[in-house]
Amino acid sequence: MVATPFTGSTLDVDEAGLAGLVEHYQRIGVTGLTVLGVFGEAVRLSTAERRAVLEIAVGAADLPIVVGASSTSLAPVIEEIELATDVVGDRLAGAMVQVNTPDPKQLAAHLGAAHAATGAGLVVQDYPLVTGVSISAASLASAVREVAAVVAVKAEAPPTPPAIATLTTATDVPVFGGLGGIGLLDELAAGSAGAMTGFSVPEGLVACVAAWQRGGYDAAREAYSPYLPLVNFEAQARIGLAIRKEALRRRGLLRESGVRPPAPSMPESLSDQLDRHLAATPGAKIS
Repeated sequence: MVATPFTGSTLDVDEAGLAGLVEHYQRIGVTGLTVLGVFGEAVRLSTAERRAVLEIAVGAADLPIVVGASSTSLAPVIEEIELATDVVGDRLAGAMVQVNTPDPKQLAAHLGAAHAATGAGLVVQDYPLVTGVSISAASLASAVREVAAVVAVKAEAPPTPPAIATLTTATDVPVFGGLGGIGLLDELAAGSAGAMTGFSVPEGLVACVAAWQRGGYDAAREAYSPYLPLVNFEAQARIGLAIRKEALRRRGLLRESGVRPPAPSMPESLSDQLDRHLAATPGAKIS
């Protein structure tokens, strides 16, 4: 998940900083990018800024790209997906569309209409903390089975491991976890395909998934355990985004760590503790 860096008192998009961040992600071995998601503060960007962010991501790396669609109503979702297809082209791995109803038939109709209008493959994101919509894993699986254009599911309705177990059993598309990576080990054990999330040290996500593929649970647990205190620290409600961006800044990967209002900044009282976590996390030396 790619953050959108901002600069100055007006919090303009830091285009050079964004390019550098994307280049770093490619260097460390991620297998794809998710741009304009919740972590990218897409809901706080203008259409012109969204286009600029996509153009920079496309130009800075040659990885597959998932592009978030923030709206839950069909017309604006279509506009967001059309922008993604226009800029990203055949690098578009999928447009990430939010679950907007607990009714599986209505959800399937929504997804089908979005695909019919745009031709894009769809990643279905179940994130009730953001949308306020709760759907059962069984109902979500039912909707996914109805729409051949769905290429993946991102499961972020806790508890995620049992939801992922249901989704992987009941569908034939890959299911990814999120939520900062806090449940990654158990999600992998439940059948997830990996992580699609905004942890500030994605090297840990790469190491965990690679270890799982190489040696299963024990290897993944050993690889991921050193990162878990920081994962947990970043998972604090309401301020997780600000903590992650400040961690990226302290790592030297962003020049500034501003978040656009109304998102709150990281409390200064957490500054020393963030330094402690970064110092103890492999590969996260403070720059």
